[in-house]
Amino acid sequence: MQRILALFLISIFMFSCGSKKRVVAKKPTIERKTRISPKPESSGVKEVVETPKVSKTYASTTEEYIDIYKDVAKTEMELYGIPASITLAQGILESGSGRGRLSVEANNHFGIKCHDWTGKKIYHDDDRLQECFRKYNDAKYSFRDHSLFLTQRKRYANLFQLKTNDYKGWAKGLKAAGYATDRKYPQKLISLIERYNLHEYDKEVLNKSSVVEDYLLADTTAKIKHIVVKGDTLYSISKKYNTTVEAIQQMNGLEDNIISIGQTLVVQ
Repeated sequence: MQRILALFLISIFMFSCGSKKRVVAKKPTIERKTRISPKPESSGVKEVVETPKVSKTYASTTEEYIDIYKDVAKTEMELYGIPASITLAQGILESGSGRGRLSVEANNHFGIKCHDWTGKKIYHDDDRLQECFRKYNDAKYSFRDHSLFLTQRKRYANLFQLKTNDYKGWAKGLKAAGYATDRKYPQKLISLIERYNLHEYDKEVLNKSSVVEDYLLADTTAKIKHIVVKGDTLYSISKKYNTTVEAIQQMNGLEDNIISIGQTLVVQ
C-alpha cells in the first residue's frame, strides 16, 4: 500500500514539473522604415558635371616659372627695353624660381630692397640681418617695379646703351652697376639664359618690333624717325620735331603715352 502511494506521489510531482513552462516576454518588433528623400521634380535642366582641371606638368619648378612669367617679361621688354631673358633669369635666380620667402610672402621676385619705397615692406636676412625689402600685392607689380628700378636710376643708364639681344653684356653690366654683390652673378644669369634658351624670347620681341617698324617706315609720308632715349617723353619729342603728341600717337599706333628706351618712333 505504501509502495502504491509513493508511486502515486512521484507521478503527481513529475506531472506538475513538466507542465510549468518558462514564459519569455518577447519584445515587440519595431518595423524600421528607411527614410528615402523624394526625388526633386525634373526642371528640364541636365546636371552639369565640371571637368576636373588637369594641371600642366613640368620637368622642373624653373620651367614652370618660365612658362608662367615669360609673357610678362616680354611685355616689359617691349615697354622698357630690358631683355626678357635678363628679366626671367634674374627672377629665377633672385626668387628661387618663385619658391623663395620674398616671392612667396611678398611677391618680390627680384630682391629689390626698400630704398625710397613707401609701400608695404617685409624684413628678411640678406647681406645683413633683417633688411627691408619691398612687398607687392601681385607678382606682376614686382616685374614692373624691376623695369622702373633699372630705367629710373642713373647707375644703370649704361645698360640701355647695349643692344637688347646682348644678354651677356647686360648680365655683366648689372653686376658692374652694383645690382648684386655676388661675384659670379653674371655667370649665373648667363648660365640660366643658355640652359633654358631664354634668349629666344628676346628674338620674339625683336622680330615683332621689326615687323611693326618696317610697316611704319614703308609709308612714304613717314620720312623722319626718332629712337627713344632715357628721359624722352612724347611731349618732349613732339616739341623737338615741331609736331603734337596726338600726331605721334596716330602715326605710331600708340594708345597711351608709354614709350620705352630704344623704341623707334615715326615723328613726321
